[in-house]
Amino acid sequence: MKGNKPTSLLVVFCFLIMMSGCNPFTENNIVEEIAPVIFWSINNNPDGQLSITTLVPPLIKETKQTFTLNVDLIKQGGKEFNLKYYRELKTGQLRMLFINKELADKGIRTLINTLFTDPDVSPRLYIVLVDGSFEDYLNNQLNKQENLDYFLYRMLKHYEKYEQGDMSIVNLHEFMKQLYSPLQDPILPVFKADKDSFIYEGTALFHDDKLKTTINKMDDQIFQLLGNDQYVKLLVLPEHKLALGRVRSNVEFHLDQNTNVLHVTDTINGRLEEYQGEKDLLNQSELSSLNKEVEEYLEHQTTELLKNMQKEKVDPLQIGLLTTSPFSASMTKKEWEGRWEDIKLDVQFILKVQPITTGNRM
Repeated sequence: MKGNKPTSLLVVFCFLIMMSGCNPFTENNIVEEIAPVIFWSINNNPDGQLSITTLVPPLIKETKQTFTLNVDLIKQGGKEFNLKYYRELKTGQLRMLFINKELADKGIRTLINTLFTDPDVSPRLYIVLVDGSFEDYLNNQLNKQENLDYFLYRMLKHYEKYEQGDMSIVNLHEFMKQLYSPLQDPILPVFKADKDSFIYEGTALFHDDKLKTTINKMDDQIFQLLGNDQYVKLLVLPEHKLALGRVRSNVEFHLDQNTNVLHVTDTINGRLEEYQGEKDLLNQSELSSLNKEVEEYLEHQTTELLKNMQKEKVDPLQIGLLTTSPFSASMTKKEWEGRWEDIKLDVQFILKVQPITTGNRM
């Protein structure tokens, strides 16, 4: 019995470790010896490899430099970065992932799955599609913009928090949810990058995990009203020389199963912020005429946007969910794609605009 005592103590010790949640394989978390990674930029090389770029050191007062590796695997890149830098790079603070459009054209499912299943990577990781060279922008701005990586993160976080309808913001969890939803296609924000600028361009629409098309300018504003935020802080209509502020959208989709017609009714509430046209807005008749023109314009633009989605066989607005019912089996994604492109469209906008007044300020 005495001979079993050390074994019993060892079993009890291991049990206590497991109960406490301690990991017997220790991680190096000494502040002076590690460096958190804020972002990765991933491109597709002509030879088929992945090109991964990051910025070190983040958020400390040392000379910053970019590291780029050509690798076959994402995990391989994380490992080899540590061989180039005197601190161990940790992905626990990874906040942004910049993916080049050429890579997205070929599909990003494997990349997204790898990151999502990594316990060190937060599901709130922002994903951004880049049209152009993010590396050129990074290298050119490195000494001009202090804490450039943190500046980009704060920009994305700001627009996510306030939901102003200025841009689409998508994190890893949201993209995964859209990717594996049977009747929805994913979206991502697209930024145009060159050595001097990094500017929001619009919203990328995916079919499964592959980039199909990008919508920008007026189409992107309408997309924000239809399904993303259903709010736009400032809706600019240059064709009618006016701008609407604080625009809220109340949109209803109804799919008539008998006639195969999708009815879209969108009630828009907003304030007329600026008008540079020739109509006299103090005249009720001319104001009503302008209102009607804007409604017709929005109806036409929305119809064309939806037709483009049908052509590309993408459904980021989850219109396919209108085919489901409690007592029947849901359509498969392939079945919905075949039906979606043949659906007729009936779009109606109801515009309720608060006109410009000077009475409160006189």
